[in-house]
Amino acid sequence: MEIDNARTLQERENMVRKQIISRNIKDQRVTQALLRIPRHVFVPEFYQKYAYQDTPLVIGEGQTISQPYIVALMSELLEIQPTDRILEIGTGSGYQTAVCAELGKEVYTIERIEELAQKAEEVLESLDYSNINFFVGDGSRGIPEYAPFDKIIVTAYANEIYPIWVEELKEGGIIVLPLGGDFRQTLIRGRKQKGSLQIEKHGSVVFVPLIENAP
Repeated sequence: MEIDNARTLQERENMVRKQIISRNIKDQRVTQALLRIPRHVFVPEFYQKYAYQDTPLVIGEGQTISQPYIVALMSELLEIQPTDRILEIGTGSGYQTAVCAELGKEVYTIERIEELAQKAEEVLESLDYSNINFFVGDGSRGIPEYAPFDKIIVTAYANEIYPIWVEELKEGGIIVLPLGGDFRQTLIRGRKQKGSLQIEKHGSVVFVPLIENAP
C-alpha cells in the first residue's frame, strides 16, 4: 500500500490550511500532527479520494471517521501534553488515535467492534506507532486497570458522562466528548477539579452513538 505521494501531501496541506487553520484552530502541535498523518489510509479504498474533504466518511460497521475539523477541535480542546497518558473511547478508524499518539506519551484505545479495532491496529502499526495500546470492549466501562489518565476523549456520542470516566481521570485532567441524543449533540469539555467536572460547551456536533453493554 502506498502511504503517501505528492498529490496526497498537497491535499493534506490544503485541508489543514482551508479547513483547520482558517477555522481558528491555533494549536500548532495539532495542525502539524494533521499535516503528518495520511488520513486517506484510515478510510476504505473507495472513499480515499474524499479523505481530505470537509466531511465525515463511512468506514463500515455503521461507523464513520469524523470531519477533519472536528478531529482538530477535539484534539485542541484536550490540551494534550507530551507526557500525557490518554484514554480514547471508540477507536473507530484509528485516525483520532493517531493524532493522540502524535501529541501524547501513550494512548489506550478501546473499540466495541472487533473488526474495526483489528483494522485500525493494522493501519496504525503500518505507520510505525509504538505508543498505542489496543482493547476490544465496552468503552462505557473505561479501562480501570490502566487508570488514571491525564486525558480522555470519547469519539461517539454518549447520553451521559459515566462516573467511571470521571474516576479514571486524574485531578486536573480533561475529558472531551459529544453529549446528547440522536441527530445532534453538544461537544463538551470537562476539567476535573476537586473530584468533579467543570463543564464547558463548545457547539453542536453530530456523531454516531456509543455502543455499550459488551458481554
